[in-house]
Amino acid sequence: MRIIRAKDYNDVSRKAANIIAAQVQLKPDCVLGLATGSSPVGTYQELIKKYESGDLDFSKVHTVNLDEYVGLDADHDQSYAYFMRTNLFDHVNIDQANCNIPNGMNPDAEGECARYDAVIASFGGADLQLLGLGPNGHIGFNEPADAFVKGTNKVELTKATIDANARFFESWDDVPKFAYTMGIGGIMQSKRVLLVVNGEKKAQAVKDCFFGPITPKAPGSILQLHPDFTLVADEAALSLVQDLL
Repeated sequence: MRIIRAKDYNDVSRKAANIIAAQVQLKPDCVLGLATGSSPVGTYQELIKKYESGDLDFSKVHTVNLDEYVGLDADHDQSYAYFMRTNLFDHVNIDQANCNIPNGMNPDAEGECARYDAVIASFGGADLQLLGLGPNGHIGFNEPADAFVKGTNKVELTKATIDANARFFESWDDVPKFAYTMGIGGIMQSKRVLLVVNGEKKAQAVKDCFFGPITPKAPGSILQLHPDFTLVADEAALSLVQDLL
């Protein structure tokens, strides 16, 4: 595990984007595993800047996204397919036919999970997987549990997650209650893993996942076993582990 210290969120985003840009430049037809949520937005903005300056070419890149809400189509403004288009894909020269996201509208959960696992396997895993970290240590929608779930799976969202998402919908009843998520096995299949984290609210999760025991109660802790894992974190996120660095 490599830890790269950053000053703040903007610095986290710049450092993470530099790592991803180097991957694309080194292997123009690489497979990028991508994440959603607030953590990677700054990283995507930095990548767009690099594309606009002529430093990056996404034309041969393939992507696999971590997750998608069940019941939201790709054009819903709260779907992760929409998020990826508006935050990255529409602003660079990537072929969106090469961008893979779980199909939230597939009612056959077993079939959709098997399909997505086959997509990941067809690439031999991502060349580089970008992750964020939840306050409870979750990666993707792999929440704390009694065991690590290996494959893509349909997960029931926690009440905390549903409550947090309610502000984006007309009513609480409209908020998705389930999501399809890449499993721990799919994440660990990636050749490189890059996790970005910022803020004091994530400090306990950083301590639990990367300086504590490996346990499904802190899903991100499994990354301690990955042979090429880089954590980019700001000072606030590292505030509880300064004595351990």
